[in-house]
Amino acid sequence: MIQTDGLTKQFGSLTAVNGVNFQITEGQHSGIIGPNGSGKTTLFNLLTGFFLPTRGTILFEGRDVTKVPIYQRVCMGMARTFQLVSVFNTMTVWENLVLSGIRFRNEETVAFRFFLRNIRREKIQQSCYEALGEVGLLSKARIPTSELSYGDKRMLEIGIVLTLHPKVLLLDEPFSGLSDHEIHHVLNLIHRLKEKLTVVIIEHKISKILGLVDRLFVMNGGRLICEGSPEEVLCNPEVRECYWGKEEGDCLR
Repeated sequence: MIQTDGLTKQFGSLTAVNGVNFQITEGQHSGIIGPNGSGKTTLFNLLTGFFLPTRGTILFEGRDVTKVPIYQRVCMGMARTFQLVSVFNTMTVWENLVLSGIRFRNEETVAFRFFLRNIRREKIQQSCYEALGEVGLLSKARIPTSELSYGDKRMLEIGIVLTLHPKVLLLDEPFSGLSDHEIHHVLNLIHRLKEKLTVVIIEHKISKILGLVDRLFVMNGGRLICEGSPEEVLCNPEVRECYWGKEEGDCLR
């Protein structure tokens, strides 16, 4: 579904992503780990179009999307969440979903149609209700988003993504800032989503994603230094050295 060739991003003298060759196949659920500053989020920003690469190419389902705008990648089936929850606090929960649901339907991408279409159309309503049900926020649909807990805002952000009907979902540290109870609910949701779409997840809490992913990628210093099954990766001496600061000892499971 996603393939990069020599993907590189420089910010002045800093090379944040350095010659990364990265590949995700349909139905594969992958985790990306690495120390802070290793280039993980920058890689997501490149894949989803928030940054243009300095060098290299990005393919999505075989199509070169290196210079394709963000909204077009969303319409093609690539959607993401962010480290810091990104929702509209001044709107209700329901309005957040309707806004995204109507904006990214193919027939709504013309501005004239976007502003004049009836947002109460049955198809849009049904999609939004399904997403709210999936993330457990149906009972809170009409309350202001500002009144939600941070965990519920995380669920809402994922719900917004679901209204876009993605083929691949990129989650950037979805457990960040959450309590153990909230993490449990997000984990259960991701497990359910795995049955429907391809998931790629950046996460520092490695123990939380071992049961989620089939494959782990490790970044360090902007480079992809290792990939493989979770068992292989966590026993790799280079990974253990850069991530945990030690090579010897029992492998982490």
